[in-house]
Amino acid sequence: MKKLITTLILLLPSIGFASGGIELQHANNDINDKASLKAGAELFVNYCMGCHSANYVRYKRIGQDIGISDEELMKDFMFNTEKVGDTMSVAMDKADSARWFGVTPPDLSVIARARGTDWLYTYFMTFYLDSSRPLGVNNLAFPDVGMPHVLWERQGWQEPVYEEHGGHKVIASLQLIGSKEKAEQYETDVRNLVNFLDYIGEPAKLQRLALGWKVMAFLFIFLIFAIFLKKEYWRDIK
Repeated sequence: MKKLITTLILLLPSIGFASGGIELQHANNDINDKASLKAGAELFVNYCMGCHSANYVRYKRIGQDIGISDEELMKDFMFNTEKVGDTMSVAMDKADSARWFGVTPPDLSVIARARGTDWLYTYFMTFYLDSSRPLGVNNLAFPDVGMPHVLWERQGWQEPVYEEHGGHKVIASLQLIGSKEKAEQYETDVRNLVNFLDYIGEPAKLQRLALGWKVMAFLFIFLIFAIFLKKEYWRDIK
């Protein structure tokens, strides 16, 4: 017990912070927002699926849950297959991707469950220019990340603003190079993408949440009947 308490105390300072030691921004996503999920799905297939797969979810399931017809799926979302029953796999060979990038890009089916939506939102929001990196970019949430900023055209670039702390330069903030309106739209784009990643981590969550209030309502009504039934039984005993 003492070891468990000690471990929790040591972990408390890191709660709410990304791996880079920065405070997480809040995604505030809502998987019940089907328009957001559809927009996120479009971003995923157009910007992420060149390298990343989602092998644990099928196009057909996405279409049924979000409200996308098979025809629209095949026209606007499916680029590697013609069967709506297939999973969201990529055509890139794993050996080739490992040779090109140094590591095979991970499958993103459960990344939201593994990392959390706030971490993902912070990650997409904190890419910045860094000439010392091979791809010219770095990330505050994932320092020395090997992934390029594939959404830079939707956001614009960000430059780090440094401050002196203890004789060392640290990044105090990120300064946007571009229009504020574009940056605001990018925030919406990221929220939609994170929302979609949250959804594919557990597609049944939509049905679970929809069923949850019905179950609670049934239990509440049953409780009322149980109370009256108890009173009826105990009246004869007394």
